[in-house]
Amino acid sequence: MYDQTTRAIRVTVTPAFLDEQSTPEENYFVWAYTIVIENLGQEVVRLRTRYWRITDALGRSQEVRGEGVVGEQPLLKPGESFEYTSGAPLPTPSGMMVGAYQMETVGGEMFNVDVPVFALESPYEKKRLH
Repeated sequence: MYDQTTRAIRVTVTPAFLDEQSTPEENYFVWAYTIVIENLGQEVVRLRTRYWRITDALGRSQEVRGEGVVGEQPLLKPGESFEYTSGAPLPTPSGMMVGAYQMETVGGEMFNVDVPVFALESPYEKKRLH
């Protein structure tokens, strides 16, 4: 589990490798990640956009931008949280993701909330000792 707090908005990420959806012999590896966004502050905020940078084990990155998450732009009052699960495929047995959400206050102020870097690991990754 990974978590990070920006401006009283805590983002917690729990990734999980999906062996049943992966085909390692074809270099196709799939992860689910569950995210909880908690409003620990005093202002009402709405999640407007998302940004992801997904990097595979060879250092190749792709960026994803879009409105909301899983088709929603959740409104979070103080003390409320929103949880969702999404997924990401990679052509390598490991990788990492990092991102940000753009939030908007009731007054129209926009600000970014960081999503912590999190590892995408599978049992197919060869372990190396440093």
